[in-house]
Order: sequence, then structure tokens, then C-alpha cells
Amino acid sequence: MSVLESRERAVPMVEADVPLVVDLDGTLLKTDLLYEALFVLLATHPLTALRTPLWLREGKAAFKARLADAVLLDLRTLPVNEAVLDLIQEAKAAGRRVYLASASDRRYVQAFADHMGGFDGVYASDGVTNLGAGNKARSLVALFGEGGFDYVGNSMADVPVWQVARTAYAVNASGAVVRAARAASADVRVLEGRTAGVGDYLRAMRLHQWAKNLLILVPGLAAHTFSAGALWHALLAFLSFSLCASSVYLLNDLLDLRSDRQHASKRLRPFAAGTVPLSHGMALFPVLLVASVAAALLLSPAFVAVLAGYYGLTLAYSLALKRHLIIDVVTLSSLYGVRLVAGGVAFGVALSEWLIAFSTFFFLSLALVKRVTELIGRRRAGKGDPAGRAYTLDDLPVLEMLAASSGFVSVLVLALYINSPEVMMLYRHPQLLWCGGLVLIYWLCRIMVLTHRGQMNDDPVIYAVTDRVSLSCGVLLILALAGATL
Repeated sequence: MSVLESRERAVPMVEADVPLVVDLDGTLLKTDLLYEALFVLLATHPLTALRTPLWLREGKAAFKARLADAVLLDLRTLPVNEAVLDLIQEAKAAGRRVYLASASDRRYVQAFADHMGGFDGVYASDGVTNLGAGNKARSLVALFGEGGFDYVGNSMADVPVWQVARTAYAVNASGAVVRAARAASADVRVLEGRTAGVGDYLRAMRLHQWAKNLLILVPGLAAHTFSAGALWHALLAFLSFSLCASSVYLLNDLLDLRSDRQHASKRLRPFAAGTVPLSHGMALFPVLLVASVAAALLLSPAFVAVLAGYYGLTLAYSLALKRHLIIDVVTLSSLYGVRLVAGGVAFGVALSEWLIAFSTFFFLSLALVKRVTELIGRRRAGKGDPAGRAYTLDDLPVLEMLAASSGFVSVLVLALYINSPEVMMLYRHPQLLWCGGLVLIYWLCRIMVLTHRGQMNDDPVIYAVTDRVSLSCGVLLILALAGATL
């Protein structure tokens, strides 16, 4: 049996019965199965993923076959291009044969065809021959004859096929690809669709998450360090950490594609939804990391070390730690704490034991709230225990109790701090700090109730910076601190 298999070896050249051949990666699918498999392998078996460059020595087709041996993809949740799907349905309604032709490994392509249904045959790489570009064109001509089929593609790799097709369909193609298609074929039809814009890339970078990096300012403010030089260092530190965080978010979203697509809101993230190509994310996250390190080098080697620790801890969380009971929430809370350490290095001040103690319990409470929110969301949606996590829905009461108790321990630390000798050296009216403590108690109680009701955002910090009541609480806290200081 050859690489290309179909139910019929030839199609009569009748106008109404010219077959429609559809590319898969980037055409019918908004994603690429090669990158999907690579990131699943990196997320589940990172050590094996590190050996994949060695597989390339065996050739592209063998490389894809090795990936298919190692990774089982969930093809049911992959984002489909509706415009191409409509074209396929129109062809089937007209009695035309429809085939899938892809450079991906045949096992993936056949499984997807079986899942979708309605295809008359599948042509794909078989571990020996890579069915891409010229190989695909020659194989289709051998089957249907030159000009004996219509072809739907999306990239420069499809130009050789368009040259031998009757009609060329260009899907979500760039201007350069459309021009190349028109140079290759006399009959070109462009299927317009939504292409990635600047806003999609900014969403993938999660700019709204940069609000968390304002924690870098806390050590300087707590130590009452307000010089121009210190604030400039803090600004550089904020920029460096924000770029680093975006790099991490991009990588994390690439590694979490499978779970994100099963989540009510995360499935809309640019990579999970297929809005931004995975290859772009693969190129963008190291660029942001390099820019982050460049900004960090303007500060100090110590800050670079803190940044490296943050990136390493986040990567460890994405690859392994998030799947371990309690270790995941301790890691999340530690990532908040690393921002405080970075702020201390940027301002050149030492973190007080009081700030360390308060932040440890406060951030642990927020991390637990995040996990509780996820479990409540699954319970309300009628879903079972989350995959890839160490928690069950039965853990909810315990996790809610831990979140509340940890939050109130942080309030207790604040109360003890107000009565400590250190306060007298920093504040003229320390008794006003009690007002801030009452505001914090109110905010924590409200957060716990809203979380129990299932009204909390996936990330409590992001909820806090977008919720009017939380913002009002923040203003009251600032006024209490200002009144205690002046």
C-alpha cells in the first residue's frame, strides 16, 4: 500500500464530480498537529522532549512518526475553521468526494477524519514519505491527474499543490501567500477568516497580569524609600519582571493546551482557540525572555538571579509541581513572594520578617482561593474531578477552610505588627493602621463568600484589580497608610 490511500484510485473528470482535497494543519484546523504533539510531549515527558532534535536525523516523516508513537492527541477539542467546514459541507451536498491531505502523521490525520466523519479518504505522511509541498503535489496528480481536483490550503507549502490543482482555495492566508497562489493558479478563491491581530498577541502575553508585578513596589513603600533613583530602579524591575512573566505565560499556555480547551473560559485563550499560531508563540516567548534579561542587567546581578529563580520556579510549576497536592498552591504563593524579593533587591532594602510572614499567609490564601474557584466551576458545570490535578471535588470544604484560615492568620500578623516597636520608627500615627486591618478583614470575608458562591474570577488578584468594591478597599488601605505616615 502506498503513502496515499483512498477508496478509489481515480476520479472521473466530470465538472460536477471534481474531488475537493483539503489540507489539515492551519486550514481545516486552526492549529498545527506537529506543534500540538511537541508541546504535549514537553508537558508530559520533558526529558523525552529534549531528545526530539535527535529524531530529526531520521528525516521529517520518521520524526513525525516518532512523535505519534510518543503522544496521544485529544483531537476532539482542536479548533476547527468554520469557513473550511462550510466548504466541505457544500461539496458533500453537491455529491463531490472530499479528501484530507496532510503532512502530519497518518495516525493523527486518520483519527481526526474518523472523528469528523464524511471524508472519502486520507492522505498523509507514513513514517517514510513526508507528504508535504512537492510530494503532496506529485501524489495528488498521480491519483487525480493534473487539474483534476480542487485544493484547499493556507501557506507557501501549498503553492506546489495549487499549481497542479484546478481551483486553489487560500484560507486565512497572508498577502504574500495569496499572491503566490494567484501566480500559481488561474482560478484562486480566497476564504477570508479572522486572522491574528495585535490585540490577540497582547492577550496571549496577558498584559492584565502585569498588575501582579506592582508587588515589586511594596518593599520600597514599606521602608518609606521614595528617592528618584530608587523609583527608577523599581520601574526597570517592573518592566523586566513583566516581560519575564509574559514569556512564562506564553510558554505555560502552550504547555496547557489540552487542559485549557476543556476549561469554560481558558478555552478562549489565543493559543487554545487557534487565534494565534503555536509557532508564533514558540518564537515569541524566548524573545520576551531575552528582553526581560536585558532590562534586568541594567539593575544588578542579584536581580538577574531573582529573575532566574522566578522563571525556573514557574517552569517547574508548569511542568510538574502543579500536579502535586498542596505543593502547587505553596508554589503559587511563593511566586507572589518572589516579586517582593525582587522589589527588595531593586530598592536596595531588606525585607522585614513582618512583611515576609504577612505575605506568606496572605498569598497562600489567594492561591487556595484560585484552586477552590476552579473546583467550584467544575462542580457547577457538572464535570468531574479535574484532570492533571491532585484534587477532587470532595476536597472543596477543606480547601475553603484552609483559604479562610490562612487569610486570617495574615490579618493576625498585621495586628501584631501594629503593636511592634518597628512601627513607631516608621509611622507617626500607627493606630490608624487598624483601619487598614478592618478593611482587609472585610475584603477577605467578602472574597471567601463570593468564592463559595462561584462568583470569583479564575485569578483573585485580577478580580481585585477589576472589582469596584476591591478597588475601593484598596483606596481605603492607601488612605489608612498615608494617615498613619503623615
